[in-house]
Amino acid sequence: MTDVVGASATGSGLARRRRRRWVRGAALGVGVVLVGAVGGGWALYAKLSHNITADEAAEAELARYERERPTALVRGAQNILLIGSDTRAGHGNGRYGKDSGTERSDTTILLHLARDRRSATAVSLPRDLMVHVPGCLRADGRRTEPSFTLFNSAFEMGGSACTIRTVEKLTDIRIDHHVVVDFSGFKDMVDAIDGVPVCLKKPIDDKAAKLRLPAGRVTLDGEQALGYVRVRKSLGDGSDTGRMDRQQQFLGALVNKVQSSDVLLNPAKLYPLLDAATSALTTDPELASLRGLYQLVRGLRDVPTDQVQFLTVPREPYVYDSNRDQLVAGKADALFTLLRADRPVKVARKSASSAGDSSASAFRGNTAAEDRCE
Repeated sequence: MTDVVGASATGSGLARRRRRRWVRGAALGVGVVLVGAVGGGWALYAKLSHNITADEAAEAELARYERERPTALVRGAQNILLIGSDTRAGHGNGRYGKDSGTERSDTTILLHLARDRRSATAVSLPRDLMVHVPGCLRADGRRTEPSFTLFNSAFEMGGSACTIRTVEKLTDIRIDHHVVVDFSGFKDMVDAIDGVPVCLKKPIDDKAAKLRLPAGRVTLDGEQALGYVRVRKSLGDGSDTGRMDRQQQFLGALVNKVQSSDVLLNPAKLYPLLDAATSALTTDPELASLRGLYQLVRGLRDVPTDQVQFLTVPREPYVYDSNRDQLVAGKADALFTLLRADRPVKVARKSASSAGDSSASAFRGNTAAEDRCE
C-alpha cells in the first residue's frame, strides 16, 4: 500500500534505473528507425507508420461532445490514456475468459506528463471499478443509454471514445491522446525477441490457459506471456490488483530483454519487433505515425527517474458487491485535483505505524524487483 502526499518520492535505485531504461529504450528504438529512414530505408519507415491504425471514429465521436469535455487547465501538460484491448473473440484468446464475441478494456492507465516534463504519473484504473458510463455510439450505429456499470464495459459499448468520455467524467481531466494495444500483437512482440525471462516464485498450473510453468527463472514465449499477464484467478491472490502488478513487471522485463540483447541497435532484430508493435497499435490521428509516437516519447526522455511514478486509483470494495470496486471519494478527488492542476504527486509506501491512519491517502503500487530470482 502507498500514500499520496503531494510531491514525488524517490523509490529504490533499481526501480529508478528500470524506469530510465524504459523511456530511453523506447526513444532510442524509434530514433534508430528515423535515422534509417533518412539513410534510405524510407519504405520500411512508411510501412511501420502505415501499420498504426488511426482512430478516426473516436476522433469524430469526441468532437461531437466537445462542449461537455473538460478544459485543460495547464498548457503543455499532457494526459494520455493507454488501453489494453481484451479481445475475447478470435485470435485464440477465448481460453483466458468467456468468449462473448465482444471486446473490453483489459488494462487502462492514465498517464500524466507534467508541463515541464520533469515528472510523469501513471494511474491504473481497475476494470471492475463501478462508474457512470455515458450514452455512447456502438459499432452498429446505435446509441446506448447512460448506465452505472463496470468500467471496462465502456470499451465494449463504444470503444475508445466511450472509455475516454467515461474517464473524463470520472476524473474531470482532459484526455489529450489515447493508445489502444491489441493483445494479439503483444504475443508477436514477445516472439519477435525470442521470449522474455521472468522469475516465478511459485509454479503455475492453469489448465484453462494451458499454462504450466515451474518456479524460478523461465523464458516465456508469446502465448505463455499472454496467459501470464491476463490470467487472474489462478495466479497470486486472484485479484485484479495482482494482475495489474504482474503486467507492469512483465513490461519491465520485456524492455530489459530488448536492451540486453542489443535489439535496439540491430536492424535485423529491431524491425520485426517494431513491425509487431506498430501493428498492435490504434491511436488518435495525431499519434498515428512513427513521427507522432517519437514526438511523444521524446518528451519522456528527460523525466528524472525518481519523478516517474506508478499507482492505482484509490478504491475499495463496492458497497453492494465485494467483487466490484468503487472510488474512495476523498482520496480519489485529491489525486485528480493534483493531476488537473499539474501539481506533483508523491507516492510513499505506508509504514506499519501509519497502517491504521484513516487520514492517509492509500494506493496500491507495483513492488520493485518483483521479477528477480535469488
